[in-house]
Amino acid sequence: MTDPAPVDGEPNAVPAAPVPPVGAPEAPPAKLWDRMRDDPQYAPEHLALEAVRRLGPEAAQWAARERALRPAAPPEHLADQAVRKFVNHARLSGAVSGAAGLPGAVIDVGVLAWTQARLVLHVAAAYGVDPAHPDRATDLLVLQRVHKVAETARLALGVAAGRERAGALFGSAGDRALGRVMLQLGVRLARMAGVRAAKRMFAKVVPGAAIVLGTWANSSATKELADRTRALYRAAGPRQLPGPRQP
Repeated sequence: MTDPAPVDGEPNAVPAAPVPPVGAPEAPPAKLWDRMRDDPQYAPEHLALEAVRRLGPEAAQWAARERALRPAAPPEHLADQAVRKFVNHARLSGAVSGAAGLPGAVIDVGVLAWTQARLVLHVAAAYGVDPAHPDRATDLLVLQRVHKVAETARLALGVAAGRERAGALFGSAGDRALGRVMLQLGVRLARMAGVRAAKRMFAKVVPGAAIVLGTWANSSATKELADRTRALYRAAGPRQLPGPRQP
C-alpha cells in the first residue's frame, strides 16, 4: 500500500489525491511526490528508482504466490494476468485526483506513470526476471521512452540518486514558483506515461475539459507499453533471478 500524496497547505505541495477505492490505482507515495516536486527535471528517474525499491519486491512476491498456486501456468499466462490488471487500473487513473486544472493533471499523470511502472515490474516477474534488481529502473526509463538507450538512462539514474542523497543531507530549495515547478513536473511525468497522456494533461488544464485525460488515452498508452515490456522480458528469460541462498 502506498503512502498518500502530500496534503494541501504544505509548502510547494502537490494537492493530495483522495484515497482510491479497492481495486483502483494507487498514487505514488508522499515522499516520492516531495522528491519529484523538489527536482522535477529528474522526476522520471526518481519515480523509476522508487518503483523498483517499493514495487519490485511486491511484484516478486506476487509471481511467487501465483506460481505456488498454479505451478504449471506458463509465463505468458502470468503476464496476461498482470497486463489485464494494470491496463484496467490505467483506465481509472485519469479520474483519481478529482481535481481540475494543473494540480489535478499532475496527479493524474503521476498515478498513470506509477501504474505503468507496476505493470512493467509485474511482467518482468512473470517472465522470471528479478523485478527488484536495480537494472529494472533502467528498463523502466527505456521502455517508457524517457531515454532511448540504457547507457543514458543509467547516467540519468545516477544523477538522480546523487541528487536524492544531497537533498536528504542538505534539504532543497523551496523558493521556486509553485506553478512553474508543477508545470515542469507535469510535463516530465506526462512524457513518461506516453505522448497521448501529455496532450490530454494540457487539455485538462482548460476549464471544462477535465474528462479528456480519460480511459482510452491511458489504456492505449499502457497497452503499447505492455507490448514492449513483454517483448523485452520474453527474450531475456529468467537470467537475472536471484540465486538460491547459501546455507
